[in-house]
Amino acid sequence: MTDEVLRVEHVAKRFGALTALRDVNLHLNKGEVLGLIGDNGAGKSTLIKIICGFHRPDSGHLYVNGEPVTLRSVDHARSIGIDTVYQDLALINELSVYHNMFLNREKVSWPLLNNRQMRRLAKEHLDDMGVNIADVTVEVAKLSGGQRQAIAVARSVYSDARILLLDEPLAAMGAKEGTLILDLIGDLKARGEVSIIIIAHNYAQVLQVCDRINLLQHGEITYDKPTADTSMQELTDLVVAEYRQGRAARATKASPA
Repeated sequence: MTDEVLRVEHVAKRFGALTALRDVNLHLNKGEVLGLIGDNGAGKSTLIKIICGFHRPDSGHLYVNGEPVTLRSVDHARSIGIDTVYQDLALINELSVYHNMFLNREKVSWPLLNNRQMRRLAKEHLDDMGVNIADVTVEVAKLSGGQRQAIAVARSVYSDARILLLDEPLAAMGAKEGTLILDLIGDLKARGEVSIIIIAHNYAQVLQVCDRINLLQHGEITYDKPTADTSMQELTDLVVAEYRQGRAARATKASPA
């Protein structure tokens, strides 16, 4: 994993008086799974939204496959292979699995949708990725959370995403559903075709599936290590230390002079 597919250099983002990102430097290698961790409000989602073209940075630069890019929109980011799967998935519950797989990319035999082709291709692609959906005609609302998340990931990969951003894909999932997504990420990593940044709070899951871990604190990446060189205890201690420092600073500020 020596080929760099994404680099973020000195990125900052402010929202009025709030500084969300101060000076972020990050890189992602081809076929790598990078875990992005940090306390609530650390700026993780803001960073993901900059990389996917939803927000523009106030300063700093992005490079994709070594070339500088200025992302104009989410569609622009998708056109160069960057896609995001958010916690809310952007699936339409009332539509079938295969219609969701081809949402906004429908196969048409003018003037009608080619439902037969979409059903066949959706089934083939899900099977190829190891996502077990027995009936692709079923409404998404009837599936488990893990299955819905898997469909959202599969849709992005099928759309030729080469940099996949996963924002809390394991949130509010049970062990069985979480295992489904971890296995899917593991399969994608084994293929080496997709590079992934995953935001997660469960350090055990991060250590299980990620190659490297970045910690975002105070608007900067303060920690960058291969998972083989860290541990659950070290990650927990870092975040707990940040929490205690913040609490002590708030107490000092609140105390009367």
